[in-house]
Amino acid sequence: MLSLRTLTFAAALLSTATPGLAEADSVDGAEMAEAGDPIVVTGQREEYGARSTVTATRTNTDIKNIPQALTIISESQIEDQALRSIADVVTFVPGATPGTGEGNRDQITLRGNNTTADFFVDGIRDDVQYFRDLYNLDRVEVLRGSNAMIFGRGGGGGVVNRVTKRSGLAQYREVLASGDSEGGARLTGDIDQPLGSRAGLRVNGVYENGDSFRRHVDLERYAVNPTLALVPGPATRIDLSYEYLRDRRTADRGVPSDAGEPLEGFDRIFFGDPDSSFAKANVHLATIGAEHRFSDSLAVRNRTLYGDYDKFYQNIYPNGSVNGARQVRLSAYNDTTRRKNLFSQTDLVWDTRVGGIDQTLLLGVELGRQKGTNQRRNGVFSSRPGSPGSIFQPLDQVTVDEPVTFLANGAHNAIRTSVAAAYIQDQIRFSDMFELVAGVRFDRLSIDIASRSSDAHFRRTDELVSPRLGMILKPARSLSLYASYSRSYLPQSGDQFSSLSLTTEALKPEKFDNYELGAKWEPIEGLLATAAIYQLDRTNTQARDPLDSSRLVLTGAQRSRGLELGLERSISHRWQISAGYAWQKAKITETTTAAPDGREVPLVPRHSLSLWNRYDVTGELGLGLGLVTRSKSYASISNQVTLPGYARVDTALFYDLGRGVEAQFNVENLFGADYFPTAHNDNNIAPGAPRTVRATLRLGL
Repeated sequence: MLSLRTLTFAAALLSTATPGLAEADSVDGAEMAEAGDPIVVTGQREEYGARSTVTATRTNTDIKNIPQALTIISESQIEDQALRSIADVVTFVPGATPGTGEGNRDQITLRGNNTTADFFVDGIRDDVQYFRDLYNLDRVEVLRGSNAMIFGRGGGGGVVNRVTKRSGLAQYREVLASGDSEGGARLTGDIDQPLGSRAGLRVNGVYENGDSFRRHVDLERYAVNPTLALVPGPATRIDLSYEYLRDRRTADRGVPSDAGEPLEGFDRIFFGDPDSSFAKANVHLATIGAEHRFSDSLAVRNRTLYGDYDKFYQNIYPNGSVNGARQVRLSAYNDTTRRKNLFSQTDLVWDTRVGGIDQTLLLGVELGRQKGTNQRRNGVFSSRPGSPGSIFQPLDQVTVDEPVTFLANGAHNAIRTSVAAAYIQDQIRFSDMFELVAGVRFDRLSIDIASRSSDAHFRRTDELVSPRLGMILKPARSLSLYASYSRSYLPQSGDQFSSLSLTTEALKPEKFDNYELGAKWEPIEGLLATAAIYQLDRTNTQARDPLDSSRLVLTGAQRSRGLELGLERSISHRWQISAGYAWQKAKITETTTAAPDGREVPLVPRHSLSLWNRYDVTGELGLGLGLVTRSKSYASISNQVTLPGYARVDTALFYDLGRGVEAQFNVENLFGADYFPTAHNDNNIAPGAPRTVRATLRLGL
């Protein structure tokens, strides 16, 4: 049995640890039992959402006291809905739209701002382009609005943070086996084993072999994530983690457009050569998390991540709309990315009282380095006369088997970046009714790009100051009202550092200013309702100089405005809910190199609604019902192709068979709606899946 002293210390750590170490009530579902009982961490069915989080402020803070819109998709909801990807998750987040990522990566649009890099794991940057799995997660947190004060560069529209599981120093076993109507199979395991009273080992793993409703499209991936927890004394905890992910899949770019809309009748047809279109990713992530408490009010913690990424993808894909001869143009290229990331964050958290006012002071530093290469090779169809870079195929012959030669005539860069950052934040509680959150971060970000194809060398160093200010008014214990302002920056090299040139290396970073008013209310115990209205201005966007078209100037701008409503957690002990609605309008307000003034930003439907419920009818039987609906949006900034609005209904049935065994059946798109949920551009449009049935057997050992 654990000693009372160890339990007391562990509970204290669980209330203040960094993301991924633990959080009271929510991150790992930890609860203190009677003295001498073990700590229970994840495993039992938890409520949707969360009561508190470390991620948004780097201090353990009640969700109602965070002056920012955020949505939390918990492990329980992920399992109940049989969600498989980040794209699945953000479909149920107001103000978020998943992208296709060219069939090889996670890509999202948050509040009208598209990103491939604003992904984090336990609060640390994980920005390489690949598909992340959900098998080892306690939850996914989507924070909206500019987030540089906490996360550094980027994060203009928001960020996605994955919170991983860790050992709870208590025994737990769970295995999930599932299959679907398309022939896919998935197996996950979660084992937590105490190693005495001061250590624990948790191992999560997954294997998936999946087919798709799209012909010739499949995937195979597996991953393992062991984590070791050490509690050497009553004031210290150390967590060591290593994850390996191997992902192999067909790179499917979807269907082209036809007369301004997605091409109908080809939802199952692959455009291009499926045998030559594939994506491979090998990801190694090693982390060390440590915390030491000097007293009940003062703690220091560090989290360090080393990531090794090896990514390759190749595709033969539709590169134009259907023409008057009912033909589609196909093009080809491949891309290699190798990168190593090293980031270390150290925080000092001090709960104190000054002049009779309670406050939580955060002081922190972050150091990071990224080093890697990327190379693009463009393809030519060697069997065609003149070896053209594109071929035209009639619609009845768009799945091809064509020999392609890939030439080293694209960009080939060696990239180094380094960051040194310091930040300070104070959460001041003037009274039970009024709080202030104020912080500022300074980043010194250096980027060095050497072109191996042209011997050109580009460098830039940005010194970025990112402020944040939030005011919270609590007229009642169950209600908080807030107003906030925050700023983020993105260097002109882009979020993957691929576009730095002689022109852009001298340009100031893009700037994102987010203004937000919101409310968070618990109408009944356990249920959280949220509302936010915002304006997000993106400036310093590139535009052509009207007096000299060869020059770029920073006069372009974009504005996003919206309303976001959310409902999450539980209406009763039988009824769990996650719902969100967003009204959004995002457009170019000053002409950029991408579009003239007045164009609407792509993948931003004016109205979007998502809803998921689980209701336990009895102790053995549960039912699930969900709805996803979107109004029309544009496929790209050209505004030439429209994605029609749609509605999709999902259902589920849960049955407890006893002795730790539960059966689950999910039906996605119950009524077989024909829809196109997202796109990468005008001619890489993703058809929605038809009715899909998934069966899962959960074993608690």
